[in-house]
Amino acid sequence: MTQHVFHLNAHWPGGRNDTGTIETRNLHTKVSIPPEMDGPGIGTNPDEMLLGAAATCYIITLAAMMERSKIEKIDLTMDSEGYVDVTNGVITYQKIIHRPVVTIKHDPSKNISTLLQKLATKAEHSCMISRALKGNVEVEAILTIKKG
Repeated sequence: MTQHVFHLNAHWPGGRNDTGTIETRNLHTKVSIPPEMDGPGIGTNPDEMLLGAAATCYIITLAAMMERSKIEKIDLTMDSEGYVDVTNGVITYQKIIHRPVVTIKHDPSKNISTLLQKLATKAEHSCMISRALKGNVEVEAILTIKKG
């Protein structure tokens, strides 16, 4: 078994509406509560960080699966949305929707389109962040295929 350990240092000097910092090997940023939740909105926030983790894991997983399937792409882009519900003061991260757009060299054949749809779904189930969220946050992928 191989185990990887990742480290994060967090500093929060004040109260609820103050600003803190987080630092990893490759990320150094301010954090605070987002304005949508009546915070100062300085730097990033846990909601964006969770969405970022899910999105980057998904797009990297999808790109690797496409490469292994020998699908020649021109480009792969994606927009992702995170939905957070606040009911009776309880904040719940409910859903993440990824909207990958794959641009390929030729008009997509039915076989390539079907394979890309399968890979888009498989990447969502294979990504370690999606697996970590399973049962708590719904994660969905809606693929668009374009000719380059």
